[in-house]
Amino acid sequence: MLTGRYLVLIEDDALMGNSILQRLELEGANITWVKQAVRGVAAVRTPRRPVDAVICDIRLPDGTGEEVFNAVSRSIAPPPFLFITGQGEIDQAVRLLRAGGADYMTKPFDMPAFLGRLALILRPDPSVGLPPQTGISPLARQVDALVAEFALHDRPVLIRGQRGLGKARIARRIHDLSDRRAAPFVTVNAFREGGAGDELGTALERVGDGTLFVNGVGRLGSRDQDRMMDALGDASFRLIASCGTRIDEKAEAGGFRTDALYALVANEIVVPPLSQRTEDAAWLAGQMFQSLNARRPAPMRGISELAMTAIRDHDWPGNGRELRSRLLRAMDVAAGEWIFPTDIFPELNEEDREVRSLSEVRAMAERRQIMKALDRTGGQVAEAARLLKVSRTTLWEKMQKLGL
Repeated sequence: MLTGRYLVLIEDDALMGNSILQRLELEGANITWVKQAVRGVAAVRTPRRPVDAVICDIRLPDGTGEEVFNAVSRSIAPPPFLFITGQGEIDQAVRLLRAGGADYMTKPFDMPAFLGRLALILRPDPSVGLPPQTGISPLARQVDALVAEFALHDRPVLIRGQRGLGKARIARRIHDLSDRRAAPFVTVNAFREGGAGDELGTALERVGDGTLFVNGVGRLGSRDQDRMMDALGDASFRLIASCGTRIDEKAEAGGFRTDALYALVANEIVVPPLSQRTEDAAWLAGQMFQSLNARRPAPMRGISELAMTAIRDHDWPGNGRELRSRLLRAMDVAAGEWIFPTDIFPELNEEDREVRSLSEVRAMAERRQIMKALDRTGGQVAEAARLLKVSRTTLWEKMQKLGL
């Protein structure tokens, strides 16, 4: 099952770490085992080969699994993280799912269950289980109309949006619908630690008359930007690039070539987050479920209406990546043939277990909104304060009080 896979294990407990290491090696995986958060960050950021998954304890002697995940996510697109957590750390694990973590296991666990969860997040094709179109909402239909329109010409395209929205899949759809579909589709991942220079050079040699997709174009250094634009000027390939929501600010600050940005935004697709199209979240959950369920030895009946309502009500800060992670876990832990709200949102069980004071509930709600605003603004406190309609000083005080 794991033959040839490269995994990073971050676990300080010798007994637990040895047990996991021995079983994973028995399954054919190659493992790097580190026992500290700081070494875990280094092992994932600068691996000796691409990392297929990270198994990370939440509580470490010099930090937390959350700090490891956040540190890695600031510089690269993180590999799938499977967190190991104690009973008292469920809230933190759920928060990590919302941020893009793949899954978590609660101690103690049996090894077959652990291996099953690991297998789910190690899917070789990240697009498996996702439908070809963006969604059923009017906003999603606008995206799909632009995909079809841009496939008819060869001009550069920019796909802009938050993480977890399938921007790479949209780029591939444009290529597959175009006259270049028989030519190579070559990807350059600018999120990779150390820059994309060597990868970009190799890609430019390989692409020929095909499509060059630069994932995270705003992270290219100035030399790589020059190289890309010089090649585009006299080459026959088609350029598609993706970025987050703040590339304009980077261009204004001199960190991204304005002529490159102008060339890209002339044909731009902005992918709205799932929080703006709740009907797509429910529809996408149904599509994912059908695909995943077909691969189960004992298929389930479906997602209950209560669960679908909970999916529509959730704001999905991790977008499709969070939805897929939660659904995979729900299908694994559901007690019967139907998926219910607490299977997808285990934090509901924690909330129902005790009656909290109004001040505690208010603090939890404020914490969630502040974290959402900071996530939406890329950690910019002043901009987050504007979204929350409070002063920057007030926001700082609340962040300190809430331990953010």
